[in-house]
Amino acid sequence: MTGSALVRDTAGLTAAEAVAALRRDGPNVLPAVKQRNPLLTLAGQMVHFFALMLWGAAGLALLAGMPALSIAIVVVVVLNGAFSFAQEYRADRAAERLRDLLPVRATVRRDGRAIVVDAADLVVGDVVLLEAGDRVCADGDLAERGLLSVDESMLTGESRPVRPEVGGSVFAGTYVTEGHGVAIVAATGARSRLAGISAVTANAVRPKSPLATQLHRVVRIVALMAVAVGGVFFAASLGLGRAGTESFLLAIGVTVALVPEGLLPTVTLSLARAAQKMAGRNALVRRLESVETLGATTFICTDKTGTLTRNEMSVVRVWTPSGTVEVDGTGYRPVGELTGSREAVRAAARLADSAARCSPDAHAVEEANGWRPVGDPMEVALHVLAARAGVTAAAPPAQRRPFDPRRRRSSVTDVDGLHVSGAPDTVLPLCGKASGADEAVAAFSGAGLRVLAVAHHAKASTKEEQGGLTLLGLVGLEDPPRPDVGAAIASCRRAGIRLAMVTGDHPGTAAAIAAEVGLLGPDRLVLEGKDLPPDDEDLGRLLDVDGVVVARVAPEEKLRIAKALQARGHVVAMTGDGVNDGPALRTADIGVAMGASGSDVAREAADLVLLDDHFGTIVAAVELGRATFVNIRRFLTYHLTDNVAELTPFVVWALAGGQIPLAITVLQVLALDIGTDLLPAVALGAEPPNRRTMEGPAKGGSLIDGRLVRRAFGVLGPAEALASMAAFLLVLLGGGWWFGEVPGTALLATASGTAFSAIVLGQLANAFACRSESRWVGRIGVRGNPLLWFAIVFELAMLAAFLLMPPLPGLLGGTVPSPLGWVLAFATVPVVLLADTVHKAVRRGLATERIRTQAKTKYRSHR
Repeated sequence: MTGSALVRDTAGLTAAEAVAALRRDGPNVLPAVKQRNPLLTLAGQMVHFFALMLWGAAGLALLAGMPALSIAIVVVVVLNGAFSFAQEYRADRAAERLRDLLPVRATVRRDGRAIVVDAADLVVGDVVLLEAGDRVCADGDLAERGLLSVDESMLTGESRPVRPEVGGSVFAGTYVTEGHGVAIVAATGARSRLAGISAVTANAVRPKSPLATQLHRVVRIVALMAVAVGGVFFAASLGLGRAGTESFLLAIGVTVALVPEGLLPTVTLSLARAAQKMAGRNALVRRLESVETLGATTFICTDKTGTLTRNEMSVVRVWTPSGTVEVDGTGYRPVGELTGSREAVRAAARLADSAARCSPDAHAVEEANGWRPVGDPMEVALHVLAARAGVTAAAPPAQRRPFDPRRRRSSVTDVDGLHVSGAPDTVLPLCGKASGADEAVAAFSGAGLRVLAVAHHAKASTKEEQGGLTLLGLVGLEDPPRPDVGAAIASCRRAGIRLAMVTGDHPGTAAAIAAEVGLLGPDRLVLEGKDLPPDDEDLGRLLDVDGVVVARVAPEEKLRIAKALQARGHVVAMTGDGVNDGPALRTADIGVAMGASGSDVAREAADLVLLDDHFGTIVAAVELGRATFVNIRRFLTYHLTDNVAELTPFVVWALAGGQIPLAITVLQVLALDIGTDLLPAVALGAEPPNRRTMEGPAKGGSLIDGRLVRRAFGVLGPAEALASMAAFLLVLLGGGWWFGEVPGTALLATASGTAFSAIVLGQLANAFACRSESRWVGRIGVRGNPLLWFAIVFELAMLAAFLLMPPLPGLLGGTVPSPLGWVLAFATVPVVLLADTVHKAVRRGLATERIRTQAKTKYRSHR
């Protein structure tokens, strides 16, 4: 739109024109996001493969005469399904929350007068009156401006407010931070820039988490094993002459018994506990699966402002022709002091006075949680400098020309003359020669500081801005890095995690901060969004290095970066705080939003919300995520060991052709899975991270690998199974039974109770053994996980209840062991611990020998 057209159109539309335009274009609202039917989503959480298996277990438990156990399994399925549904439903509302960014009311000029209308009734051509504090309600062309400053950080990521020129654009969803203006609406609703971001966010596909993929694989493996074993037992039972119906029920019972009913609730509770611990460290997890995904992170794309820095602009150094002054004090609290020679401090105070006069509306206000800037943070920092220098407030300006991108300086005239501040390359040419100024600019810039030049002229006329100014000096400002962010970055490097700064800020500023905190890589690769290659494969290859800085990034480019790195096999964590970050946060494996300064849209799209906006909190969350992956392996080993002990009695019965009675019943197996094993498994999921958690790359791969299988099925499981079966047979033999005979009911119940007790006590030892894959129990110690001791007490209490509390012994088929039975049952504990210790010692010896062999080979190759 041309300037003359803008002037003519500022009279506004007539009421009739507005009504016609509203009929033509529709209301000024973002298009509704098509949501999945919540009922169908909830139903999907109840009928996935693992849930169906649990439904089958519940039905069989009911048929077997254990309604309480059946109800317990149903509760597990429903609670897990409801929780997963709640997480998905909340995440899917990210795009919908964009609609809340449009204001409810707006001031427009119609029929030649200003009126207030619903924002939804704005139409193209409407003249909107903007004031400080307003949220812009539609995209528009600026027709008039009076010191107008707009915060576009929610759209662009640029931390500094912009001052659009007449004829420039303002966008829906941004804020007016200063001044006033008149804009003519150019686009509403679905045609606004905000709507475009909404569409990208809605269409972004959240990747399936590594944990979900791994659990799906585990469930498939266990299910196939259970069905196969059930089929074998069906054939064996028929071969022993049992009826078809009886054989079928036995096979189904064995199949259900081998399904780890406690696995899903254990995983959920373990993730929930880890999420609770993360919340205690200022990291709020919005999707439980994200806990484990965090641990698998291989690439972190972090923002700059507020994440690596404090988001507090401060003057730290002042150069004047009289000398350099260091400024003590950070943030916006107007307390501190200037250190330097007396002449330099006096000159710095004079500079601070003029600099503060150039931005009379900026100031800092004290709130309950500290000092908050009002206006441009850089201009507020100049006022804070004046307060620290002891300068009192000056008279209001007679004339003011605010900072704009073309002049790159601001100026005011008052009773004391003309005051100018701005970029050195625009101010210094207007001043007389000042020795040392160019060297000071280079020194300040080299230190990563933003530099402003301040000048003065005795005459109170902006015409003097054409030259003849006296340079008062230079101001060096910084948004200081957070004090411990360097240590957090070093921790990422030790953990094999690559880092990139992805920001909307200026490349020079971004590179300086990246270098200061230690993020910038040895290649010092600094890119701008406009220079990124158009091909995604080339983009991924370019960015797949540690320590790259990408500045001036648009929303679509941030999304491309996440996808390009994922295509190269990375698990990507992406930080963001603005509306523009929503699509990238949703697409990344881990979307990390700022809780203190971020938008609702970013928080809704994210998997993790940083309550303190601190990069170090991400690293702490990654550490807990890695510990969670290890913990899941711990309780998987625990569960699978138990499955071996539970399956062995059925195998022995089948191999013996029914000549050896079943040591435990199907109902006892279910009681072990749900009753005694659940809490110790949860306790293993609460093991704290050890000092090696962040050393080296994440221990990825399969949750169930060869090492875990060998340990559960080749060492711990057989040890527990042999000990429990030996206890069962010795009690039978001690009671007068012999191979092939049918034992008496009382004797069988006592022997079965002994086998049941032996498995429970073996699992007690197994819980301690599973705390480490490499260290024997004596080195682990008994401290560090108080929940495990509580779980052991609970496990023993449940054992007592199953053996003593009517009607459970009769339903399960086992009673209190005899004195001999107790001795044999407790003997399972040292048997399991001994097997675990020997296995770890053998593995340690083999590892040592392998290292020696590799060292010898390397030595010979160097000779």
